[in-house]
Amino acid sequence: MSAENYFIKDQNSVYYLTFTIVDWVDIFTRKEYKIVIVDSLNFCVENKGLEVYAWCLMSNHLHLVCRANEGNRINDVVRDFKKYTAKTILNLIKTEPESRRDWMLYRFEYAGKFDNRISKYRFWQDTNHAIELDKTELLEQKIDYIHNNPVRAMIVGKQEDYLYSSARDYTGESGLVKVQMT
Repeated sequence: MSAENYFIKDQNSVYYLTFTIVDWVDIFTRKEYKIVIVDSLNFCVENKGLEVYAWCLMSNHLHLVCRANEGNRINDVVRDFKKYTAKTILNLIKTEPESRRDWMLYRFEYAGKFDNRISKYRFWQDTNHAIELDKTELLEQKIDYIHNNPVRAMIVGKQEDYLYSSARDYTGESGLVKVQMT
């Protein structure tokens, strides 16, 4: 499927989304960058009408199963989330100790170089790989896929052992992001 087939039609439906870093740069290897994502997701839940049903942050992408409450638009929430996290993480890269600083900033600057909408750096890829989850079995399949991502990557042996995921919530433990259970 081409990127044109992955767009959000219903602004309040449940979607499986994937936000990917440009060039698949492994940015989320540092705790500080991961915390920006966690805090931003929680902010969107508390202040922007986002409902998160499942999430998993990997080294270069974020998976979500989520929706926007009535009166909110998922496109607006995603736009604000991506804009804020990109700006905040890029600032951290520039100001905190980062051995890959020059290389990463070059990759992000090059990715934004040919897009008039970008002032300097492109952090996230444009597409969100949006798939509407209008059937319960599809919803459960995507949640299982998300939670198994760190197991398939051999980061952990069991889903619930991965801290940056909602798998913990589905086993009765409290996770880092406020999740709506399905």
